[in-house]
Amino acid sequence: MKKLIAVAFLAVCGIVVFAQKQPLDHSVYDGWQSADSIVLSKDGKWIVYNINVQEGDNELVIQATDKPYKKIIPRGYDARITNDSRTVVFKIKPLFKDIRQAKIKKKKPEELPKDSLGILELGKETVLKFPELVSYKLPEEGSEWIAALLKNPQPRKQAYQSDKTRDSLRQVIDSLQYVIRSLKPVKGEEEKDSTTDKGRNNRLLLLHTAGQQQKSFINISDYVFNKKGNRLLMTQTLNLVDTAGSSRIILYSTATGKTDTLLRGGNDFKNLALSDEGDQAAFAAERGAKPKALKKYYRLWYYKSGMDSAVALVDTLTAGFPESCMVSRFGKIRFSKSGKRLLFGTAPLRPVKDTSLADIDKVNVDVWNYKDDYLQPYQLENRKKDLEKSYLAVYDLGQNKMIQIGSKNLPTVYEASESDGRYFIAVTDTGRRVESQWTGNTKKDICKFSVDDNKLIPVIKNLDGDLRPSWFSPSGKYILWYDNQTKNYFVHDGEKARSITRAIKVPLYDEENDVPDDPRPYGIMGWEEGGQYVLIYDRYDIWKVALNGNTAPENLTMDGRKNRVTYRYIQTDPEEKYIKAENKNLLSCFNNRNKKSGLAILENEKLNNAFFAAQLFQEQPYYFNQVTKAKEAAVYAYTRESYTQSPDVYVYQQGREQRLSAINPQQARYNWGTASLYYWKTFSGKPATGILYKPEDFDSTKKYPVLLYFYEKLSDNLYHYIPPAPTPSRLNISFFVSRGYIVLTPDISYTIGHPARSAYDYIVSGAKDLARHSWADAEHMGIQGQSWGGIQVAQLVTMTPMFAAAWAGAPVANMTSAYGGIRWKGGVNRQFQYEKTQSRIGYSLWQKPDLYIENSPLFHLPKVTTPLVIMANDNDGAVPWYQGIELFTGMRRLGKKVWMLNYNGEEHNLIQRKNRKDISVREQQYFDWLLKGAKPAKWLTEGVPAVVKGIDWGLEQEP
Repeated sequence: MKKLIAVAFLAVCGIVVFAQKQPLDHSVYDGWQSADSIVLSKDGKWIVYNINVQEGDNELVIQATDKPYKKIIPRGYDARITNDSRTVVFKIKPLFKDIRQAKIKKKKPEELPKDSLGILELGKETVLKFPELVSYKLPEEGSEWIAALLKNPQPRKQAYQSDKTRDSLRQVIDSLQYVIRSLKPVKGEEEKDSTTDKGRNNRLLLLHTAGQQQKSFINISDYVFNKKGNRLLMTQTLNLVDTAGSSRIILYSTATGKTDTLLRGGNDFKNLALSDEGDQAAFAAERGAKPKALKKYYRLWYYKSGMDSAVALVDTLTAGFPESCMVSRFGKIRFSKSGKRLLFGTAPLRPVKDTSLADIDKVNVDVWNYKDDYLQPYQLENRKKDLEKSYLAVYDLGQNKMIQIGSKNLPTVYEASESDGRYFIAVTDTGRRVESQWTGNTKKDICKFSVDDNKLIPVIKNLDGDLRPSWFSPSGKYILWYDNQTKNYFVHDGEKARSITRAIKVPLYDEENDVPDDPRPYGIMGWEEGGQYVLIYDRYDIWKVALNGNTAPENLTMDGRKNRVTYRYIQTDPEEKYIKAENKNLLSCFNNRNKKSGLAILENEKLNNAFFAAQLFQEQPYYFNQVTKAKEAAVYAYTRESYTQSPDVYVYQQGREQRLSAINPQQARYNWGTASLYYWKTFSGKPATGILYKPEDFDSTKKYPVLLYFYEKLSDNLYHYIPPAPTPSRLNISFFVSRGYIVLTPDISYTIGHPARSAYDYIVSGAKDLARHSWADAEHMGIQGQSWGGIQVAQLVTMTPMFAAAWAGAPVANMTSAYGGIRWKGGVNRQFQYEKTQSRIGYSLWQKPDLYIENSPLFHLPKVTTPLVIMANDNDGAVPWYQGIELFTGMRRLGKKVWMLNYNGEEHNLIQRKNRKDISVREQQYFDWLLKGAKPAKWLTEGVPAVVKGIDWGLEQEP
């Protein structure tokens, strides 16, 4: 009997041990999955999405929404469903191992393995593949044509390839209803192939998904469909002996199968454009220069059905053409909706490169001038963009005249989306850009330009406020803006401006603004159909506001503020111009108290809570993302997630929600965690909120080391999934929680001028409140932050000795030296950060130097007792890495425990995955050492001398 009891006891122990979940480790990262790129067919019967791993080969999933059909395409991506909802088109990546091997062998980009094109008839099994894909395009609407540009085509018998494990070639053809004809070149293609020029040896394959047509064109470099898909405009290279004048423009009709040559003999063609109907074409062409000419002049060419060939419509001799300019080869060419106007760009003539001076004799110098609109670093950072800058011009095809709208003084011009090119809005801050150095913004003049009478109408001067392209009514009649001084929206109707929101008594601007700048408005939902109303957000609700100011604003969502629920519109139709009240307009809803979210319907200007069955989406303990809708059916797709549930793909239709994916089943094997809101009072008596993460196997009778991670406010992320992933420098919360840490992410509200004190008030009070609990190990608490969070880590270690370990990514040590520095990524000066935005000082260095010293860790380093790791990378474009050097050298001189990691060539947040993996290991080693008593790694105790750099990384633990 005793033996039986012993055996039974051992068996039970074995079951317990077997059932115990293991902690996450660094080996889990690569295979952890995510879902994205959701596409619904127009009829809502088909859905396509990607299941991605962090490193390796992804999958494309093709699935029916109303029947049990599911097809997985290894390595598929960038999928689109044709307009007839019959076919899905996608790219197929090469195997990850093949790409990796090619990179290891240092292959040139053009030698790397190429994508393939995949085509599948929905509901069928066989995939048609075309190797060596350069690109593919589908028309926006109407026709079901596919155009695929292929590089270095295989012999004709291999031009169509199916999976070896699938049906025969004949079955492939039958299932997709293709008749594979011999690939005969169109007229003019008889010239010998070559690979010397762009486009040569490229074959464009044109296929119809529902019929029996296909066509092939060789030596194609550029191509574009018209909106309806009945025309295809292409650039083709022909002459192989003399590269000058070796290209032509051809137009193919998918309806008749006829190919026309619009222009022959060009050196370069740019910006191909077709009208929506396809009866007009335009492009920029350079034809006369020699191949190595330093100056090349482009003309705007035009073709209309019935013409023999394209004609030069605009050049430097055209009436109205600006002096010292040329037709830009970079400016986008497009037709107005009716096709009556042609929009293009002009550009200033640039000085020609001096070839008489040898490179060895050239002086490289940047000249900084106080009169410059922008600092030299900004100019250098934006040099390519400035060299390609163009100014908008319009050619009236009915009146045969050119009108120049944009210019150096009117650099930014927007077209009203439904005005057929009649109205344009011009925005300029010319002459007022210097002040952006310390304000971060500029005051702007707004003008309205009417093409019909070539009239420029001033709207507002020196706007101190907010104006966005979507704030111009689609008709072009109204211009809407927000004024920072009055904190109201104004509208201009072409004659006068008026305030339209004074009757709304709640703030329309950020109520939680805690930076020393004017609070930003919440923005608008859109323009209501009919053009008489605009829908405007406050913090919670949506207001219907009359543009004439004669009708009182109406709150459409009513109870948002009362219940602290924020409603926001989700635009599911990218072509939508107006919001129709009778539509089932989709809204997101977010409860600011409990952080739950969901979806709602605004129909006939009222919330339709009955639309989603049993209020399925009202305040669920989830986060909804990637929400989309079928264009012609009430079928919705989205991802839904929580801290414990991966973001899987769901579809909702006819009162039923269906889960389509089930990613990361391996999560069940690991000790995960829980997330809940945590409340306390700060030292100053303010209510505080954060998220408390605990291990899944949390035991209140044990003590757990604690980590605090912070970046302004994070509690809205309560129901966000946090996958275990190598970190750019942030705390990998799910990883540490799985391994037995408790993590608190406290929200911080700031007092202007005292960001360090504010951080102390919220973070340290939260840590002390946690320490009241027997399960929180008050002796083993650590802090971690990146960027603004990293700055505050560096501040806090000078203000309290309570933390046993600290980690600061990209911190500022000395605000006095950082204040005048440059954000190298954008080339702008950092002064505005301190006076107006995140650093929250609110004054210049000369006005309040004491505040800069108060909030600079460098001046308080003698007080530090906490060991600190700094990450400061030498290619950081946001925080200059010398800030980390100042912090490190200061602590080193004072005998403090400090380490610094500089990932060579890396940015503000680590980009390269190998570096992310490395820092994830080091971060775990550091905190495990000081907070859990693990043995330290050699890089912590001995360092990594430069003589062993790249040989020994110091990751081994001491014996």
